Amino acid sequence: MSRGPSLRLWAPVVIYMAAIFFVSADPDPGIPAGTDKTLHWLAYFGLAVLVLRAVAGRLPVQLDLRTVAIGMLITVGYGVFDEVHQMFVPGRVADLSDVLADAAGALSGAVACWAWGIISPASRDER
Repeated sequence: MSRGPSLRLWAPVVIYMAAIFFVSADPDPGIPAGTDKTLHWLAYFGLAVLVLRAVAGRLPVQLDLRTVAIGMLITVGYGVFDEVHQMFVPGRVADLSDVLADAAGALSGAVACWAWGIISPASRDER
């Protein structure tokens, strides 16, 4: 019997995305000057880790290209959605450089998960 998507795996993703949406809906989130791109990078690094965990079923695990591609599409796609959302928030604008910072954070998160899957004794046992 096939199990559907696990609430245990996907609930943290949805909660994290909701937190990003909530912050993006604030016309003045009070971000210190010069930290915007770093915060985007960090936020999407974390989102990528959660998304990859959900797509792969657990972490650490040896990730294949398909799993990483799906995780990146979901994570960067949400970054694009978030920028479009900001176009409708008074005082906020959509910014391609924010999407690029989101994508850089997502890629860094994917690389970290990939490396973790290689060096983890738990994932070596699955060979």
